[in-house]
Formats: sequence, C-alpha cells, structure tokens
Amino acid sequence: MIEFQLFTGCPNADDTLANLRAVMAELGIPEHQLKISVVPDLETAKRLSFQGSPSILVNGVDICTGMEPTGFSYGCRIYKFEGRQTGVIPKDYIRERLVEY
Repeated sequence: MIEFQLFTGCPNADDTLANLRAVMAELGIPEHQLKISVVPDLETAKRLSFQGSPSILVNGVDICTGMEPTGFSYGCRIYKFEGRQTGVIPKDYIRERLVEY
C-alpha cells in the first residue's frame, strides 16, 4: 500500500502527487493501491505520526527516511535532493524507492 499524506493548501502536494501517479503508471502499480490521507489538524498529525506535507509511505515506511515515522510535524516538508532544497519529491527519487519496495 502506498500512502500519500498532505495537508490542504500545501504548495508542493499537487506536484509531488502528480510525480507519484506518473511513476505508479510507469511501473504498472494500480491506482487502487494508492491511499491519499489529508491531515486536517494537529491531533490527526500526532495520531498518524505525520512527518509534514507532502509525505509518501510504502507499507508504513517513509520513502525518504526508510523508517516508520515517529513524532510528528504539521508543516511543509523540505527535502534535499542533489544538494538542492525542495518541497517536491522528484519522479526519479520516487521511482528508485518504489522499485526497492
């Protein structure tokens, strides 16, 4: 199961979700294996161990840390890819991680 977590209004969620869906299509992963979880408030963020928006989990494991989330953050998530900071997870990175799982 692939879970895409976001909060409403996240400026990076749409682009990251588009990247995720494109990679899923390329790899032949059916859309029904994608769960989109909107995190509406701090209480939900705590309950889900939300790491920030956007986040992608595969079978409960964060694709960027390689671990099950602990703690929580209710804000924009910033990533570092190839020395650059961004809030959008690139297709190449998503592809690499999905192939590993």
